[in-house]
Amino acid sequence: MKLSDLDLFIRTADNGNITSAARELDISPAAASAAIKRLELQLGCSLFIRSTRKLRLTSAGERYLPHCRRALAELMDAQQALEQDKTQLSGVLNISVSSDFGRNLLLPWLDEFMAQHPQLSISLNASDSLSDFYHDRVDVALRYGKPDDSSLVAFPICETERIICASPLYIERHGRPERPEDLADHNCLLYLLGNRTYDLWSFTHNQAAMKIRVQGNRICNDADLVHRWAVSGQGIALKSRLDMTLDLRAGKVIELLSGYATEPANLWLICPNRNQITPAVLMFRDMLRQRCKALLEN
Repeated sequence: MKLSDLDLFIRTADNGNITSAARELDISPAAASAAIKRLELQLGCSLFIRSTRKLRLTSAGERYLPHCRRALAELMDAQQALEQDKTQLSGVLNISVSSDFGRNLLLPWLDEFMAQHPQLSISLNASDSLSDFYHDRVDVALRYGKPDDSSLVAFPICETERIICASPLYIERHGRPERPEDLADHNCLLYLLGNRTYDLWSFTHNQAAMKIRVQGNRICNDADLVHRWAVSGQGIALKSRLDMTLDLRAGKVIELLSGYATEPANLWLICPNRNQITPAVLMFRDMLRQRCKALLEN
């Protein structure tokens, strides 16, 4: 017996009309009529006397209605109690996060999240290295790009892209590149991850793809330091728009080559397996989605 059928029965009895009850539940009158017939078949009796304009409860329907009301009310109370338990988070949530996003965006969000859930503790690992979920005791990892490992559970947080940016001070001193090829004449800030230097930057313009080899006098394996170098006028950086949004808004950096599309930098929340998807993980995921959406839209 479906709870939705019981809900429909109560609404139909209250409205005296299947069409009105169907409209309240956003289903078709035909589907509502079929649900009532299904319920009557399961109970082995008629619940309504049907006329051309209005439905009237049978004696069996009148006896059944108050039991349905009490049963659904108790189920709703039970559901609300479970939801309340989910919001009262406790225990330790072990989070791995990239250095730039963690230090410049996540920290204040975590403060508010923990204030809402005072029984929850956070263990935070801020590093650009790929997490070993088992060795590092990580429950969830926040990373740009969907993982290649299909055994992991990945929740999309937000869609964004990488941008080319530099500070007004750098542009004043060294000029503004107008085409990707112009980057050869500029000091580009390079990111190092896993012994790989990311000095080959990709662009798309008018459906034509190109890769530009860049160079510069500063290389770092910490994305936050690349971020700080860009803000202080030391060179041109290829960064996630999400990481640079606050600086773009404050005028600390300027987006360059905006007519050329770069690689996506979608943010994902990654879990080692489905057993790790706790209420704390789900609420943390939902908080991240709301915060990132608000940040990119404002």
